Amino acid sequence: MSNWPLLSVLIWLPILGGALVLAVGNARADVARWLGLAVAVLTFVFSVGLLTWFNYADPGLQFVERHAWIPSFDIHYNLGADGIAVALLLLNTLITVLTLAGAWGSVNKRVAQYVAAFLILEGLTNGIFAASDAMLFYVFFEAMLIPMFLIIGVWGGPRRIYASLKFFLYTFLGSVLMLVGLVYLYIKGGSFQLADLYAMPLDAKEQTWLFFAFLIAFAVKIPMFPVHTWLPDAHVEAPTAGSVILAAIALKIGGYGLLRFSLPIVPDAGHEWAMFVIVLSLIAVVYVGLVALVQDDMKKLIAYSSVSHMGFVTLGIFIAFSLVRDYGNLDGARLGLQGAMVQMISHGFISGAMFTCVGVLYDRMHTRMIKDYGGVINTMPWFGAFFILFGMANSGLPGTSGFVGEFMVILASFQQHPLIAFFAATTLVIGAAYTLWLVKRVILGDVANAHVAELKDVSLRESLVLGGFAVCVLALGVYPKPLTDLMEPSIAQLAMQLANSKL
Repeated sequence: MSNWPLLSVLIWLPILGGALVLAVGNARADVARWLGLAVAVLTFVFSVGLLTWFNYADPGLQFVERHAWIPSFDIHYNLGADGIAVALLLLNTLITVLTLAGAWGSVNKRVAQYVAAFLILEGLTNGIFAASDAMLFYVFFEAMLIPMFLIIGVWGGPRRIYASLKFFLYTFLGSVLMLVGLVYLYIKGGSFQLADLYAMPLDAKEQTWLFFAFLIAFAVKIPMFPVHTWLPDAHVEAPTAGSVILAAIALKIGGYGLLRFSLPIVPDAGHEWAMFVIVLSLIAVVYVGLVALVQDDMKKLIAYSSVSHMGFVTLGIFIAFSLVRDYGNLDGARLGLQGAMVQMISHGFISGAMFTCVGVLYDRMHTRMIKDYGGVINTMPWFGAFFILFGMANSGLPGTSGFVGEFMVILASFQQHPLIAFFAATTLVIGAAYTLWLVKRVILGDVANAHVAELKDVSLRESLVLGGFAVCVLALGVYPKPLTDLMEPSIAQLAMQLANSKL
């Protein structure tokens, strides 16, 4: 099995599974749901196979597949995964299983298309994480917009058309700049292979233009301040499962793109503009966190929280530039990059869990407004326990995954400048403020009204889904070493690439 094309299986198994679910049709909704879940579970099992045969000492791409696709333009179906990609592939396949199980009965129209959209989205996203040809990456990067657009636009809330169009236009316009950058690199060097692009000599002006082309494309996806405004609308209107995938997986594509493109291809421009990105990251951490404080919609609050927490990802990535170039601090750069990656994985579990919790309440009460709740723990004690745990993790409580990545980034930031670390650390206060304020108003206190008094606690299925998220949040918080060991050789190689100038 170690000789199997595992990465191709992870891409095409869910896509073909989605086609099979479409063939089942809406008349047999339960069959479509079970088939979709079975395909997702099987895909996750194959992704665990990556860990089984992964060589932890090798920083390069493994499970490599090479096939000619459009050879006249040197475009190939080339796949490969290092420790960073494997971590994100595992995150995607696991979250998809939990998402499909969690959204079992929340949608009753066009069920087959709904399930198929998530499976196809999973396969395309796996393609993004596995592609080692820049044009193949771009094709997957654009293609995953289609199922996400449909999930929001067909099964979303009252303003779903507005939200889906805004999501599509922001992401599409950003990625057009990336396409221009890739075409320029091809004209200059005659290759779309990432290894060739890393080695391609580029002067300062070329690097600056390419840096901003890539930065805008990936900043929209993360999303960075000030191009984050599509996210709250998309989250509020998306169905629960759509919000989970959007927060837990789609936002990670931006961070991954920066690690794969901006850093190794244009290292000098990355260093030149690092402080600019660091300032934007700190604005996201502090300002957007304050915006979350005044929200009255649970989904919108968690959406702004996502922007704030993802600010740590870009902060950790670009702190590494300054540390390795200005101070020769390779260990500090590795710490920042490692913290950014741990934060991405952790945020996937925490945000996915928080949106799932909102979905559990919405399925019962059909409202997301905080004022409609209060004292939920009195009628839903198990749910209340899960919600409080995820709230603590979102606040960065030690012992949960929310603490580990943020602490690593703050530690790396302190080595660059204590003031940067101070502003980054304010998220531990602001994050606790808006999260605990949410927990207090929704979960704790006396039962607010007759509707809350009639609520039934989580079912076995909901308990298993929330329990899965809880295990991941606690395991990564208590013992992050397996994850950091998986990524360390690739992170160390990336830090060395940052140190090498192309000028």
